[in-house]
Amino acid sequence: MRKESAVTGNSAKGDAIKMNENLIVSLKDIVVEFDGQKVLDGLSLDIHDKEFVTFLGPSGCGKTTTLRVIAGFVTPKSGNVFFDGKDIANMPPYKRPVNTVFQKYALFPHLNVFENVAFGLRLKKMTEDEIRPKVLEMLEIVGLKGFERRSIYQLSGGQQQRVAIARSLVPDLATRPRLLLLAEPLGALDLKLRKEMQLELKRLQREMNITFVYVTHDQEEALTMSDTVVVMSGGKIQQIGSPQDIYNEPKNAFVARFIGDSNIVDGVMLKDFLVNFGGHDFTCVDRGFKVNEPVQVVIRPEDVQIVPPSVGMLTGLVREVIFKGVHFEMHVDVEGYEWIIHSTQASQPGELIGMNIGPDEIHIMKRSEV
Repeated sequence: MRKESAVTGNSAKGDAIKMNENLIVSLKDIVVEFDGQKVLDGLSLDIHDKEFVTFLGPSGCGKTTTLRVIAGFVTPKSGNVFFDGKDIANMPPYKRPVNTVFQKYALFPHLNVFENVAFGLRLKKMTEDEIRPKVLEMLEIVGLKGFERRSIYQLSGGQQQRVAIARSLVPDLATRPRLLLLAEPLGALDLKLRKEMQLELKRLQREMNITFVYVTHDQEEALTMSDTVVVMSGGKIQQIGSPQDIYNEPKNAFVARFIGDSNIVDGVMLKDFLVNFGGHDFTCVDRGFKVNEPVQVVIRPEDVQIVPPSVGMLTGLVREVIFKGVHFEMHVDVEGYEWIIHSTQASQPGELIGMNIGPDEIHIMKRSEV
C-alpha cells in the first residue's frame, strides 16, 4: 500500500496523494519561461511541514528552478506560491521564512569559518556566550572541529560546502527557518563524506523538526534521505511517492529507467494477475487492466532468479559479466532483448541460463505511460 505522504503533485496524473494536515508550501500551476522556453510547465505541488522532500531528475528537468521559485529567486510567469496559505509571490527572498544552502557555497570570503557560521546569530544581537557553543557544536556535526579560525581560502571545496551547511543549520530558535532549501549541497564532497553527510542531514532534519526540500540528480542520495521523492522531467512532475514506491512501483518508463536499472519489455495483460511476455505467461500482482491490453513489464535486475535452463521460465545467453563489488552484473540476450541481471553468483559469457521471476517482482505499466 502506498505511504500517505505529505506531498501532493497535481500535475502527475493519477498520482495525487491524500493531503494531511500542516500544509506549509503550495505551488499552483507554476509556469516559468527562460528565453521563450518553458522550464516549468503548469507545475502544482503541495509540501507539508516536517518532511524531507527531494526533487529528483536529470539536468534541465526544472528541479532547481522549482526550488528557486519557492525561495523567491525566480518569479514565475504565471501561477501562485503560497506559504501557510498566504500568497508570497511578490515577497522578496530575504523576507521569506526559508533558508537556502547553495551548490556554490555563497560564503563571505572576508570572514573566517567561525564568523561565517555565526553570521546569522550576530544579526540577531546574540551575545558571544550564546553564539560560541552553538557554532562549535555545528562545526563538530559537519566534521570541521578545529577549523574555526581558518580562512575560507584555506578550505577545500568540500570543506567550504560544509561551512555553508553549518551556517544554514546552526541550531538557534531565533534564526531557524521553517523550511530549508538545499540545492545539491553535497555535490563537491568525496563519496565517503557525501554518504556520511546524507545521514547527518537526515538526522538534523528529524532533530530540528523542520521541512527540508532537497534537489539532486543522484538517485541513491534521494532514496537514502527522503521521506518523499518528487521525480521530474521536462518541467513536469512524473511521479511522487516514498522511496520504496518510486523504486518498486514506477509510474512510467522514464521513472523506471531513471531510478536504478530496469528491464522493460513489451507484454500483454491477459487478465487480472496474469501477463504474457517473452513467450510465456507469468502470474503477477497487478490488476485493473483491460483483457489483452498491451502493457510494459518492469523487472529489476536483482529480482531475476538464475536457474538451470531446463527449469527456467525464460532462457538467455550471457553476453557479458561485470564485477560490481557486492554483486555481478550480467548482460543477457533473451530473444533479442538485452536483460540486466544482478547476482552474487556469476555465470560465464556464452553460457545459457534459465531465468525465473516471481509474481511480486513483476510490475505492470500502461503503454500510454511511457
